[in-house]
Amino acid sequence: MNSKASIHIPAGAGFWRKLFAFMGPGLLIAVGYIDPGNWATDISAGAKYGYQLLFIVLLSNFLAMLFQYLSLKLGIASGRDLAQACRDRYSKPVVIFLWLLCEVAIIACDLAEVIGSAIALNLLFGMPLIVGVMITALDVIVILAVQSKGFRYLEALVAGLMFVIGAAFVYEILAAHPQWLGVAAGFIPTPKVIVDPGMLYVAIGIIGATVMPHNLYLHSSIVQTRAFDRDDAGKSMAVKYATIDVVSALTIAFFINAAILVLSAAAFHGTGNQNVADINDAYHLLTPILGASMASMLFAVALLASGQSSTLTGTLAGQIVMEGFLDLRIRPWVRRIITRLVAVIPAVGVAAWVGAKGLGQLLVLTQVILSFQLAFAVVPLVVFTSDKRFMGRFTNCIWLKVSGWLAAILIIGLNLLLIGQVVALCTRKF
Repeated sequence: MNSKASIHIPAGAGFWRKLFAFMGPGLLIAVGYIDPGNWATDISAGAKYGYQLLFIVLLSNFLAMLFQYLSLKLGIASGRDLAQACRDRYSKPVVIFLWLLCEVAIIACDLAEVIGSAIALNLLFGMPLIVGVMITALDVIVILAVQSKGFRYLEALVAGLMFVIGAAFVYEILAAHPQWLGVAAGFIPTPKVIVDPGMLYVAIGIIGATVMPHNLYLHSSIVQTRAFDRDDAGKSMAVKYATIDVVSALTIAFFINAAILVLSAAAFHGTGNQNVADINDAYHLLTPILGASMASMLFAVALLASGQSSTLTGTLAGQIVMEGFLDLRIRPWVRRIITRLVAVIPAVGVAAWVGAKGLGQLLVLTQVILSFQLAFAVVPLVVFTSDKRFMGRFTNCIWLKVSGWLAAILIIGLNLLLIGQVVALCTRKF
């Protein structure tokens, strides 16, 4: 039995009891797809282009499902997470290089969570941004307390935060009264995205912020927390239920991302506010435009829940990556304090120097950093899951290999284009 397995799977249970036992890891993964970094791109897309880029949100979600499926299959079939597999197969210098890149990505994710939570606290309570940043550094105490009670408690906390975010956006959408025919039309691909540089830039931003590299390391590990039989039949069962789990969770994440874009389109695109691309502006305009007294408050509450839920994935991914790449175990509270300090220091500096607008730009920068690291997680994942010596009968079939490589090339290419555009934009500014 795998040493990570701590959650019992009832023997002889029916479909629904088994599914319930496997449900949970997908939610921990899904929060990475609705973190504050995704909000800015969805808000900008809806305000500038209405519902037209909804098909990009859908495409991004399909790509995410594909890579998370490969990740869970790697963990279940091989008994190794992605970081451990890299350590098994690559030379030490390559392993160290990949580890350092992954650590940078995790710190960037942690920074995005700090920024998002600080902005939410500022919007809800008028708390100075610097104070908000410092307070978010203290949530390590809450996280450690929950972790000590067991993995199921962690999954339940994330489920609760996801419910808060989802409920908030149900209210927002009902208040916004979107044009549902326009929403439906938005899922039809438009050639405008190719010929319009501005639309292409926003579309790349949506895709670039979708697949989180640390989620691939995380998912391949946490699917092993279930105590299933490690023979082929047991692995097949685990792959089946884990796939249902992550597809269900990412479907929820898709609806939340789509809801952010639809809300932005309904509230801003047709009301002369097409330049709204900032979380602060969206917050202050929602209630006056929609005429719903709770619209702005619930928007900020959802943002706070989004920021805090992404804290959990950052903590777990950090532990898994360090243990997997280096075979080095470090106490969770030590790890969390180190990454928190690295994230808080630049956030405090920017908040003190340029305020909320500067934090918004820093939020964009974290997504660019994540985009750069993505190739170094996606390529090994596709390679390992296509290797029969490593995966046995669970090796990717031909169509899955082709799909995996095409999706990897697409995402890497778009991310490189996004990075190039951001660098060019920064160069023009300075």
